[in-house]
Amino acid sequence: MASPMRSLLADPDRYLRSFRLFLQKSTEHQSMREFMERQLPDVIASIGNGKSTINVLSVGGGAGEMDLLILSKIQARYPGVTINNEVVEPSADQISKYKERVAQTSNLGNIKFTWHKETAYEYESRMSAEKKSKKWDFIHMIQMLYYVKDVPATVRYFHSLLESQGKLLIILVSGKSGWETLWKKYGSSFPLDDLSSYVSSGELSKILDSAGLKYQLYELPSHMDITSCFIEGDEDGELLLDFLTETLEFSKTAPPELKRQLVEDLRKPGCSEKRDGKVLFNNNMGVIVIEP
Repeated sequence: MASPMRSLLADPDRYLRSFRLFLQKSTEHQSMREFMERQLPDVIASIGNGKSTINVLSVGGGAGEMDLLILSKIQARYPGVTINNEVVEPSADQISKYKERVAQTSNLGNIKFTWHKETAYEYESRMSAEKKSKKWDFIHMIQMLYYVKDVPATVRYFHSLLESQGKLLIILVSGKSGWETLWKKYGSSFPLDDLSSYVSSGELSKILDSAGLKYQLYELPSHMDITSCFIEGDEDGELLLDFLTETLEFSKTAPPELKRQLVEDLRKPGCSEKRDGKVLFNNNMGVIVIEP
């Protein structure tokens, strides 16, 4: 009998609800913000040398929270320079939130925004059909490589678009995170469709090594409070389990033994630690900065 388990991405509304809850319960954005404040200025130190316009490409820009922080750092490093910021994002809902955020933010006068409602693959196909290969000074892909069919090909393509001083910044889950433990053991049990695959900074490092690309790797500590996942019938807990397993209504559709084992493993040191009466999932991320 076919399993009733379906990919969480089959229900975009529930996916967004679970994703927003994940952001609320985790230190993900806080950890990224700390990286942008502390390390990003060094990363972008030479991307705009001698240029009157800096071209920035955001692949999977979401609602723009991190994008605007990155742009503020580029503005600070290159005051008065025109920034051409193009965003590739498949979700109309996220683009509309991004536009709202831009409308509410001051000091963006020297930045020109263009949004493309498309996936990374659709962007590549369109550029190829239009016989265009625009070059970029800075390209960033934050937590989006899970949603491409061919990770090595996608990274190779966007890397090929870098200017001589450009940088490609990729953020994804760390090879030392609870995600790695969870997906190594249970990935084959989840209903992953063509839309989604598991890749960590560990795997990406291997891909870059075999392609002979130069890069720097940073480890970002982060955690997520998953205490509610252990309360039967808790709505937040069920949404977080959906997010952790990429499965729609995981609690209701997973075979009981799979659910029991997974919930048990979520408490263990490979995935989480107990602190102050809470269960904190290891949500560490890896930041990889690739040279031209």
